[in-house]
Amino acid sequence: MTVRLGLSLPQMRQYSLGTDVPDVARAAERIGYESLWVFERALFPKPATQGLYGLQGVPWPEQYRGVADPLVTLTLAAAVTERARLGSSVLVAPLHNPFQLAKSLASLDAASGGRVVAGLGTGWSLDEYAAAGVRPFEERGRVLDEIIEVCRAVWGPDPVRYDGRITKITSAVVGPKPARPIPIMLGAHGGKALRRLVDHADGWLPVGMGAEQLATQWRELRDLAAERGRKEPIETVLRVNAVYTPKAYDGSDRRPFQGSVDQIVEDLVAHAAVGLEEILIDLQATPRDARELKDVATEVYEKARAAGI
Repeated sequence: MTVRLGLSLPQMRQYSLGTDVPDVARAAERIGYESLWVFERALFPKPATQGLYGLQGVPWPEQYRGVADPLVTLTLAAAVTERARLGSSVLVAPLHNPFQLAKSLASLDAASGGRVVAGLGTGWSLDEYAAAGVRPFEERGRVLDEIIEVCRAVWGPDPVRYDGRITKITSAVVGPKPARPIPIMLGAHGGKALRRLVDHADGWLPVGMGAEQLATQWRELRDLAAERGRKEPIETVLRVNAVYTPKAYDGSDRRPFQGSVDQIVEDLVAHAAVGLEEILIDLQATPRDARELKDVATEVYEKARAAGI
């Protein structure tokens, strides 16, 4: 099975939002990438209440100083592309008002001709929740549950009705509607999050940390789906956070997707063998500008396809 390949759009501070996003989006579609993706970082705390991913003492990457808004970025890409899917991996959903998020995603899907993939997660940053959370951090799972329900209601037939803890819609016409049912995918890694995915979402957004670990996670998810009686297939898009270096990384501490294009492709081959449908490659962290990002993205795509991906 051929794996679809997607590319992350340039949101970090070394890029120009208004010019580089359309430029890279057009180029990616021309190269052959089948999807374009964004992620969300609302702010860069100084000093941070906690480390990266909530881990004590792990610094936030400097590239997170000024990450562009994900939905604005996708809108810029939608305006200059025709075929590529437009996804988020992930939106930190509880930082958004449920009704407004549902309406924004529906509008973008209608405008793009049915290309949106709503990738949602709960996030981990206490500082982001303090600034923008619609409810306290401890309630993030329940907020995500409501957001999924509100999206389904708002995207469905009128009149829309919903009675939740945050959202109250007595009876209303809400438009525009999406061009087609928007798939909801979740970045879930265990416990209640995986059960939420199996019971209420269309797909899974894992992160590539090693092919063996990914295979184990995928097997556990399929086992859980069978245990809970899920009949619908689970769509899968693997996020790859690549750290590109012009020369091969020769250290014994090399992490997956760290190093030269050849090393990145070698890791792509190993992860593709797990059997997921799509791989999203985020290359934006280390290139100096959009020109270098496009060059690296072209080489990765061509070598990945030549390697049988």
